[in-house]
Amino acid sequence: MRASVPASAFVAAIVGFGGTLALIIAAASAVGADRAQTTSWVAAVCLAMAVETAWLSWRYRMPIVTAWSTPGAALVAASVGFSVEEAIGAFIVAAILLVATGLFGPLTRLISRIPASIASGMLAGIVVTFVMAAARSVQADAALVLPLLAGFFVVRLFSPALSVLLVLVGGALLAWFTGRVPELPALEISTLTWIAPSFSPASVIGLAIPLYLVTMASQNLSGLAVLRASGYQPPAGPLIAVTGGVSLLTAPFGAITTNLAAISAAICTGPDAHPDPDKRWLTGPFYALTYLVFALFGASLVALFAVLPPSLIVLVAGLGLLAPLANALSIAMTDPGDRIAATVAFAVTASGLTLGGIGAAFWGLVAGLIVLALDRMKMRQPKQ
Repeated sequence: MRASVPASAFVAAIVGFGGTLALIIAAASAVGADRAQTTSWVAAVCLAMAVETAWLSWRYRMPIVTAWSTPGAALVAASVGFSVEEAIGAFIVAAILLVATGLFGPLTRLISRIPASIASGMLAGIVVTFVMAAARSVQADAALVLPLLAGFFVVRLFSPALSVLLVLVGGALLAWFTGRVPELPALEISTLTWIAPSFSPASVIGLAIPLYLVTMASQNLSGLAVLRASGYQPPAGPLIAVTGGVSLLTAPFGAITTNLAAISAAICTGPDAHPDPDKRWLTGPFYALTYLVFALFGASLVALFAVLPPSLIVLVAGLGLLAPLANALSIAMTDPGDRIAATVAFAVTASGLTLGGIGAAFWGLVAGLIVLALDRMKMRQPKQ
């Protein structure tokens, strides 16, 4: 045991939690969750991550850490017309699909066959609205937002992982000292609230399936890639099945789908965590312990976010998605032959289009795949 082990685990947990908690709360608000349901949402997803990380790290002796689906949270936050009960139903369906994917290898291979350009175009269309909203927050409160933006872009030169956390903490302190926070909330212990799920064709097609796809394409596959890049050989099927199974159990309490972490995993899998790769799995239990603390005091964190200026919450959510947007756009535009199709997927998704009660993410994926199929059919035709 070295001090770097718990330190790396703590930093990974803080970065993952603080950098995207605003997005989780925005997702809960978008589907009409009340204060108790939002608290349960945060507590349940933290419990899921703690259980998954502790078990998988110990079972496979690898630094396997999990996270909530950041693109999935952005998808839910950008959705329109769904109730919290329908969102819970969508989480359950997505979790079942993840379990099936983990148990049946052909499903994993099928998902991996979706062109990365189209999936990335859809993902970029989901998150771009939050990044643009962050830019517009300057107009809402320039005195608060501009110093935070300057600090973010300076700090990210040295530590991209901590830059969003700096905005959150620094923004909260600045808001407090400038009188934008009326009163700090009292310390509260979280409670879990059962939310009865509701299933509808619109929520399954427009929310559950896109949630499953972005979780697999942008989270699980990336998480596996991070582990492999560090020299580990993780068993993909069991890992995905476990995260899906735990997500299924915690979904009725509000927990959004959880998955293998990528950014947080990179902090725990490198030599800075421990020079011996066989010892890095020890970061898992400490990471899990940190999320148990977050689960216990999630109610206080939700209450704190409730009194912070709305412009700060919008800024944190947008900056937290800036790197995923840049990465998604880069992948979407990599292949010249796929660029038009990827751009269509991006544009339709970003438009917020809703047809038949089904949201834009699904139609963006469909539109991109259709355009790509037409382009490839033309390419196969013999030249006259």
